[in-house]
Amino acid sequence: MKNSLKPLRIALTKGRLEKDTVALFEKIGYDCTAVRDKGRKLILPVGDSIEVVLAKAPDVITYVENGVCDLGVVGKDTIIENGSCFYEILDLGFGRCKFAVAGKKGVDCLAGFSTKTIATKYPNVTRRYFESKGMDVRVIKIEGSVELAPLLGLADAIVDIVETGTTLKENGLEVKEDVCPISARLICNTASLKLRKAEIEELAQKMEDAIND
Repeated sequence: MKNSLKPLRIALTKGRLEKDTVALFEKIGYDCTAVRDKGRKLILPVGDSIEVVLAKAPDVITYVENGVCDLGVVGKDTIIENGSCFYEILDLGFGRCKFAVAGKKGVDCLAGFSTKTIATKYPNVTRRYFESKGMDVRVIKIEGSVELAPLLGLADAIVDIVETGTTLKENGLEVKEDVCPISARLICNTASLKLRKAEIEELAQKMEDAIND
């Protein structure tokens, strides 16, 4: 559907989610040549009705919340950790993984009554999870390889994203508990959904039909 005013602007998380979204757009029938041959450009046309903005995951949420992008594709992990002021309108089904608690293999790292130390890149997710279990934990924010924390004795366990579990196994760690599943989601600015409802619903329906197909 061609918009007479301006194209729908959609922020994509760079990397795997970007590639999977582009593949989905192509399945629907959109011309994604400009995105595939983007060079260093960050704002690119998809057909004549969509404009793609390439960004880091937390920034996708920032752009959508502040209305400079109508839509965004971002992982549920980023939504849980950072977001709130937007609509989550579609589970895109790709980028599947999970949040999990992990610790040293063969060690019951959460046993006992002492306060446990949990290292993570996702402090909000971690605090909420352990609060739901009635556990008082000390959370340490790690920016790099969170697997190092239990190996160095900094933490009893970690909360991280797990896809295959290979990195955990190679470092003598294992999943202790699953926290929640993760996949890519289509999110929408609250004002955009009111002002451009028909366009957004049409695009979301096309995406959902292509996923189900």
